[in-house]
Amino acid sequence: MHIESAKDLTVYKLAYALAMEIFEITKRFPSEETYALTSQIRRSSRSICLNLREAWAKRRYEAHFLSKLTDCDGEANETDSSLDFARDCGYISIDQHWCLTAKCNEVGRMLGGMIKKPEAFVIAA
Repeated sequence: MHIESAKDLTVYKLAYALAMEIFEITKRFPSEETYALTSQIRRSSRSICLNLREAWAKRRYEAHFLSKLTDCDGEANETDSSLDFARDCGYISIDQHWCLTAKCNEVGRMLGGMIKKPEAFVIAA
């Protein structure tokens, strides 16, 4: 399979689907969370994809590529923590939490693979 953009990467597709699922679920969060947990979890989940697009654009420079991938991984971990808060506050069920955190973990695993082998993605100058 030829990859023309970050959108073609499986990790991007999974992260995007996760962000959209979180968006739908957070529509039901209480209004007092609008500028707190709702905003935070939406932002961090979307940032995984946005930073992945930046990483892809900077893959000519391995250090920049790795830096942006590390940012992606950080955002995935932040999303995972926010899901814990959502569960513990009673905004999502245990089953929803398990499903969403499993997706976060899979995104993190894929990002970890990219971080360990950046040469598979970096463009030779």
